[in-house]
Amino acid sequence: MESKPVSKTDGSDFPPDLSYQSGFGNHLASEAIPGALPEGQNSPLICPYGLYAEQISGTSFTSPRKLNLRSWLYRIKPSVTHEPFKPRIPGHGKLVSEFNQSNSSLTPTQLRWKPADLPHSPTDFIDGLYTVCGAGSSFLRHGFAIHMYSANKTMDSCAFCNADGDFLIVPQEGRLWITTECGRLQVSPGEIAVLPQGFRFAVNLPDGPSRGYVAEVFGSHFQLPDLGLIGANGLAAPRDFLVPMAWFEDCSCPGYTIVQKFGGELFTARQDFSPFNVVAWHGNYFPYKYDLGRFCPYNTVLIDHGDPSINTVLTVPTEKPGVALLDFVIFPPRWVVAEHTFRPPYFHRNCMSEFMGLIRGGYEAKADGFLPGGASLHSCMSPHGPDTKSYEGTIARGNEAGPYRIADTMAFMFESSLIPRICPWALDSPFMDPNYYECWLGLRSHFKPGSRRKS
Repeated sequence: MESKPVSKTDGSDFPPDLSYQSGFGNHLASEAIPGALPEGQNSPLICPYGLYAEQISGTSFTSPRKLNLRSWLYRIKPSVTHEPFKPRIPGHGKLVSEFNQSNSSLTPTQLRWKPADLPHSPTDFIDGLYTVCGAGSSFLRHGFAIHMYSANKTMDSCAFCNADGDFLIVPQEGRLWITTECGRLQVSPGEIAVLPQGFRFAVNLPDGPSRGYVAEVFGSHFQLPDLGLIGANGLAAPRDFLVPMAWFEDCSCPGYTIVQKFGGELFTARQDFSPFNVVAWHGNYFPYKYDLGRFCPYNTVLIDHGDPSINTVLTVPTEKPGVALLDFVIFPPRWVVAEHTFRPPYFHRNCMSEFMGLIRGGYEAKADGFLPGGASLHSCMSPHGPDTKSYEGTIARGNEAGPYRIADTMAFMFESSLIPRICPWALDSPFMDPNYYECWLGLRSHFKPGSRRKS
């Protein structure tokens, strides 16, 4: 079997064009060497090429078949071959997986953050990751966390494993080249990657500094939303979700480190081989990516502004019908044609909590202050809506605006039925916008008793 070198620290061993498999939730199979997949069974006495069979389960063994997630990996050495885990020193300090009064705060005030600076000292994806807010507990297997990251250094001889939940990564600046046990993903701003619980991965930064957003869910996995009355097609198409092809490293790597996030804390274990030594795999539990530009939006064609739920890409449902632990919603380029309608998002108080980010361009409800790389949080029943400039500009245009296209933009929202607690470093951040509330103070009364204003 041909040996392959460890990934170069700059990620330059990634080919310019990777091949992928496609299909959300499909049962897929891939082998880097023909014949590496066993035929007719999952765990033969002796696997082809002397490989080890190892299963990774994303659900309990007895979950219903339609919900059961697992894959079989055929690897050169099993992942158990490592030294004992030890607490990582120095610790991280800014990752949270259990939200309570001792580590986070509550506020109904509308919050907004400016884009964070990119780091000056060498910082990889792990050290550049920090929690902004969240709810629930990874220990109780219910809840979520929202993180942001800012990094400038490739992970070198090191892999990350999140034992707490799934990561949905939204890069805003700089591409990510992600090596996983199932293969490799190239993820650009405008795309997302989902790294399910338990998979080991490493992040290369081919463009240098990078930053973005991460949603983490505990105890559940992302699904495609039901389409209901929309019918069989629209929104995110299952075939547009791309899955890695098998790729492996067979090398001696003394001092290779596995960093595991477990209960919000980081632990490390040393081993003498690359964790990316999977020659073949099959199953329905795997990392994947999606290009947000392939989303097929549905929109108002006559009157009124549709609810943002119509733009849901992925969801994590709860046991209550129609209530999500977390929705991932986007606001992509689209035509706006509604007549006799206030077209930007309406003023709103929501039983759900909304964390928004901006990948590029502007956002139609915030003319000023909401910048790419920034974020906002409108918690349960906190009023929010278009700022003064957006509102007055829309009113001034009246009903003569005609159809127009919202172009060169990509905003998104993580929306949850749980009330988020905010981490102290997020509240004390120098990038917190203390004057966010002022964007609404200019809204004046247009009320004129006795003269009904025509629409």
